[in-house]
Amino acid sequence: MSDAPEPAAARPWYPSLDGLRCLAILPIVWHHATPHQLDGVLGRGPLGVDLFFTVSGFLITSLLLHERRAAPRLSLGRFWARRSLRIFPLYYLVLGAFVVHALLLRAPGPTRDHFLASLPFYATYTSNWFLHGAVDHPIVFAFAWSLAAEEQFYLLWPPVLRWLRGAVGPALVMAVLVTLDQGAERGWFAPLLDEGLALRMMRSFATPIGLGALLAITADAPRTSPVVSAVLGRRGSSLVALALVVAAAARAWPLLPTHLAMAALVGSAALRRDHLLAPLFENRIVRHVGVVSYGIYLLNVPVVSGCRWVVGEESALLLFAVSSAASVAVATATWRWIERPFLALRERYRAGPGSPRDTRASEHADSARDVGEAA
Repeated sequence: MSDAPEPAAARPWYPSLDGLRCLAILPIVWHHATPHQLDGVLGRGPLGVDLFFTVSGFLITSLLLHERRAAPRLSLGRFWARRSLRIFPLYYLVLGAFVVHALLLRAPGPTRDHFLASLPFYATYTSNWFLHGAVDHPIVFAFAWSLAAEEQFYLLWPPVLRWLRGAVGPALVMAVLVTLDQGAERGWFAPLLDEGLALRMMRSFATPIGLGALLAITADAPRTSPVVSAVLGRRGSSLVALALVVAAAARAWPLLPTHLAMAALVGSAALRRDHLLAPLFENRIVRHVGVVSYGIYLLNVPVVSGCRWVVGEESALLLFAVSSAASVAVATATWRWIERPFLALRERYRAGPGSPRDTRASEHADSARDVGEAA
């Protein structure tokens, strides 16, 4: 039996997840376009990051489970090579542009000094562990914390799925990680641990990633998949789940039930192709915004700053509209000229010698791709 992964046509394809990425990225752009923190649902833009996390946890785990079934042993090297080609090129290009801006254009002072001192953490995806955030000035490249959480998940989760066969072991590991994160956020470990690296590492694990991964495991396991399908596999489940997510944002629900609602939305959009919201999530424009959402996430902060200089900030709605259009345009360019050429290289790490390759199906798999890509 070949050790090669499944050909692209056999891998799961969830086109509605691109629509969910669009739903995730636009509130983030809105958050950066508003001059200050707003009350109510209009101030809940950062929840878009949590939706990205949930999509990532579900999709990455689903792809790994399918790949594990297709070969006697999951190839960690191939997975990490694919992830590197997907994530690193644009990330380091944008980080390099921020460095050039800091050295040549940003005025000397605490903001620039803090950014330059933090470069080792940004470059190694460890800013969520080591970055000193208790400062009274803006933090340049602050959004890298979420990308660090994603990369740590990509590094540590695949070995768990490789070494622990079946569903129970991986599910227990992920449940423990989610519990540790929840406990650290609620202060359960304060009597045992000082405020230090161990506690920061616990808090840096993103519960939405864990819930997305648990959803993928339970949807894949023979014993639990009928239950998941019965709840999330109905045509109207996506509409109900979206209503719950909107209610959670509008009424400022605690984060855990909000994240559970997001997991339900991801599952209901992925597990049934003809769900009620499919025409919206799979609309050509909506899907395109989702496909280029990684570039939008990396670039929207400087784009919003440039648009603010052009149109002012008297109208947050106008600034948001202009910034969104400009961010999509810039991200489309980076997708075409930077990201896609590297994505083409991933195919050599996708199929082994003699394995069939379906270029069109591969393109589809990449557009429904295994993110975090964005945040």
